[in-house]
Amino acid sequence: MTPRLAHTGLNVTDLDRSLAFYRDLLGFALLAEGKEDDRRYALLGESGGQPLVTLWQQARGPYDRGRAGLHHLAFTVDSIDRVRAYETALRAAGVDFAHDGVVAHREGGTSGGIFFHDPDGTRLEIAAPLGPEGAPAPHASAPTCGFF
Repeated sequence: MTPRLAHTGLNVTDLDRSLAFYRDLLGFALLAEGKEDDRRYALLGESGGQPLVTLWQQARGPYDRGRAGLHHLAFTVDSIDRVRAYETALRAAGVDFAHDGVVAHREGGTSGGIFFHDPDGTRLEIAAPLGPEGAPAPHASAPTCGFF
């Protein structure tokens, strides 16, 4: 049996700020939280479900794309309209985007989404399997999610 992804843990510099981002902007439910000063964390997922993202307040600096480790965290939704709704909310909150609007995963592809950064600079993606036909692909020879 090949292992399945259970959850993704992210180190963050400020749990309150990151919790507000993932809960209030992305819509994750807070499933559990550790509040001890030196052991703050939050488990996030669908209400009543298993954790999908865990936040650990133990980073001393922002995400560094030049270091080995997490490249980006990708989420999927059922429609391109839902992707655009997230884009609107994230832009209103002043979130940093890697590309302007919805982009295709590859040139001529039928899937695509938005690429942006969380408060610590971790690279994130929200995509849909169908809908961005005709949207630009930022890189003609490589997947969009590979270089941002």
